[in-house]
Amino acid sequence: MRAFLLFALAGLIAQLVDGSLGMAYGVTSTSVLLAAGTAPAVASASVHLAEVGTTLVSGAAHWRFGNVDWRVVGILAVPGAVGAVLGAYLLVNLTEGAEPYMAGVLLLLGVYVLVRFSSRAIARRVVSGPRPGGRFLGPLGLVAGFLDASGGGGWGPVATSSLLASGRLEPRKVVGSVDTSEFVVALAASIGFLVTLSQAGIDYTVVLALMLGGVIAAPFAAYLVRLLPARVLGTGAGGLIVLTNARTLLNGVGVPSLAVTIVLAALAVLWAAALVVAVRSARRELAERAATADEVGTPATS
Repeated sequence: MRAFLLFALAGLIAQLVDGSLGMAYGVTSTSVLLAAGTAPAVASASVHLAEVGTTLVSGAAHWRFGNVDWRVVGILAVPGAVGAVLGAYLLVNLTEGAEPYMAGVLLLLGVYVLVRFSSRAIARRVVSGPRPGGRFLGPLGLVAGFLDASGGGGWGPVATSSLLASGRLEPRKVVGSVDTSEFVVALAASIGFLVTLSQAGIDYTVVLALMLGGVIAAPFAAYLVRLLPARVLGTGAGGLIVLTNARTLLNGVGVPSLAVTIVLAALAVLWAAALVVAVRSARRELAERAATADEVGTPATS
């Protein structure tokens, strides 16, 4: 029962992050499973099975709050599903070195999330130009889906970040559309894993716990995307992902325990510094919005 509650808590936290930022449910949940000793392919399969439920509820919640561009969802989801099936097949057949590979992918994604949300310059984007079309969304969905299944996460960090960077869609609709299309990707990846793994080693109690925590958090996350300063949450999540997967990667390649401890301590210090920068930047942005609102005579929102 204790393990069930811990995995449910992991799913809840992961979904709060994912639903608010449009990324990191898979990265966060897979990191937890790897740290608990779960085999890489089984970890990715378990997370994607859980995501079938969480993304369905999350997508419905984002639709309810008006955060979804259905044209973007339709174009992004199909190639994402194809990439997810291919990624699942690769991971299942990667019999040697799968754990360091997955930990390395998750570590890089964690670094990206951490840098992106702690850096004010990277996070500020202006929406302009026409909505993204098939030439952009098709390859993006294929790459993001493949990385998501083969690396245990990546749909959100790749798809959300690329759409935000394009500056061609409102941020809240980027988050809502990516989360909604992820239902199709998670379903395709789950089918791919079930066919290739033959369900061997999958603990459905863990799947249920992750799904339950995510389903509970999904409606709140869809609402928080309008209110919560994404910078601090993204920086916190990114640092946690980096620390967890750095430990898994270093242990997986046989680095001495003392060296692992030193590296993790250094990363923790850098994470703390990034959080300080993120909090200060969020406060400055809030003050700037308040000053602008005072100038035009309208109330500022957090």
